[in-house]
Amino acid sequence: MIGELDTTSVRGSLAIRLRDVVQQRWPAEVQAIGVRGSVAHGDDVESSDVNVVVVTYRPKTGPKPTRRKVEGVRVSLAVVTAEDGLGLARVLTPSWPLVADGYLTTLPLHDPHEWFADQREAHLTLLSESRPAEFTRLARHNWALASNAHARAVRLTQWHDTDAAMVLMAKARVHAALVAGLLTRTYFRNEADAVKHTGVAMADMQELDAILNYQAEELAARGRPVDGTLGELFD
Repeated sequence: MIGELDTTSVRGSLAIRLRDVVQQRWPAEVQAIGVRGSVAHGDDVESSDVNVVVVTYRPKTGPKPTRRKVEGVRVSLAVVTAEDGLGLARVLTPSWPLVADGYLTTLPLHDPHEWFADQREAHLTLLSESRPAEFTRLARHNWALASNAHARAVRLTQWHDTDAAMVLMAKARVHAALVAGLLTRTYFRNEADAVKHTGVAMADMQELDAILNYQAEELAARGRPVDGTLGELFD
């Protein structure tokens, strides 16, 4: 075991081997290496990905970001500079419910200067200083995307283009889940986890329409109505 990483599992062992290769090939460029997702949480299964993040000292150094299979296991390799990684952790974005877990739950594989702890602390500080209105504003952004995708899905269904409608419904569900996450300050592992835990995974068009209407009322009650005058567009 290294920390909480199960090195006896296929995915844990592969994460360590990936770390070793990166350190051997880019010893002077890499500041830290960590693993995220289910492997970091310790609940990975046979179908889980290995999500490795490499932190470099300078831009355009170290390995290139990539996604592929390695010996039958899906691997996602993300690369970020130390400065950019801390900067991202200090900013709230509409995708916060999907990215926060990476800031808060990364298992270091190589981190002599405790960069991942600094990133976690930077994000926790951001959350402690953020006002509810900021989360509501971001939720309204996702609501607009969800509503637009839902409306397009309805129109495509009327045109009997059900395949395209299904794609847009999936997009609408994800953004509706992000609205819920932002309004409750809840973050998720991934999109599938988001729609599952917010109860929109199986919502049909009518049910999702009702959910969006409820969210619109909630946003209005929090001072961020989804409709308004032209002058309010920039609010």
